[in-house]
Amino acid sequence: MHQNHLKDGKDLTQMAIGGFSETANEGVGFGLGFATTLDTVKSGSIAAGDFYWGGAASTIFWVDPKEDLVVIFMTQLMPSATFNFRGQLRNIVYSAIVE
Repeated sequence: MHQNHLKDGKDLTQMAIGGFSETANEGVGFGLGFATTLDTVKSGSIAAGDFYWGGAASTIFWVDPKEDLVVIFMTQLMPSATFNFRGQLRNIVYSAIVE
């Protein structure tokens, strides 16, 4: 479900119509229900192979199998683009991981 199912391994930039997403589509694929990072450089993401989805009111969940990590963030701020909770949360979580 979390592997890219877009035709020919394309990313959302090559397949999306219009400006639906609040996040960049470069380097991001789509599985059966959620987005997945294909290329960390293009997407500006921290973890390749993670999968995630954001909802209304700035909510987000993501799973990073490589780090054995699951994050569920629930908040109520609309519109979601009002404050970058999602980007800051990722940075805080990953910077707290001690190898």
